[in-house]
Amino acid sequence: MTTTMYGIPNCDTIKKARTWLATQDVPFVLHDYKKAGVDAAALDRWIDAVGWEPLLNRTGTTFRKLPDADKADLDRAKARALMIANPSTIKRPVLVDGGRIEVGFKPERYAALFG
Repeated sequence: MTTTMYGIPNCDTIKKARTWLATQDVPFVLHDYKKAGVDAAALDRWIDAVGWEPLLNRTGTTFRKLPDADKADLDRAKARALMIANPSTIKRPVLVDGGRIEVGFKPERYAALFG
């Protein structure tokens, strides 16, 4: 099964994760949110697996620039709608390897995943 990294190519964290995977000879494909968006069914699988809170990047510029009403009273449905409409609000990277999903990049977590 192909490992897929979801994110934005110019993101520093994506660059670090890509470098780590390349140095470990882990083949992967990059799914660019900016160009291809995010598939609602895939997002639902991620939310089911890890929850919406870890997926929503509240510290990023895109989220911070949203109207206060959009950021208030977040729940699964509202967060999902925000992430579909604004893929940059999804924490990066989301790495999908078979049934495994890893959100964010930590070298030790990737080592455990691919070790």
